[in-house]
Amino acid sequence: MVTANPIHSDEDCDAALAEIGAIMDARPGTPEGDRLEVLSTLVQAWEARHHPIELIRFAVEARGLKMADLEPMIGGSGRVSEVMNRRRALTLAMILRLHDGLGLPAEVLVREYPLAARVA
Repeated sequence: MVTANPIHSDEDCDAALAEIGAIMDARPGTPEGDRLEVLSTLVQAWEARHHPIELIRFAVEARGLKMADLEPMIGGSGRVSEVMNRRRALTLAMILRLHDGLGLPAEVLVREYPLAARVA
């Protein structure tokens, strides 16, 4: 049986990510593979609730996509860069396209999140 602690903070999430990195090559169906699956699910759920942009990044990486693959959903490469670097917020249209294109929950993406400070 696989046991894992819930993620209650960014520090817990960082610890889970470090463990994921250590067992990334685990084979499915093995105890390590099961642990990898559970930890990945916990991290994805934490990031979905607390970091919408990280959820997008996780979805892109998990599907083996590139940031360029977000262009049909977000806009040109400059717009993708602005959104992913938190210099521009997601619009409703972007959220709906990300929901349709990547299957991400719109109710998570619609949440407010802090933007990076603008450099003058």
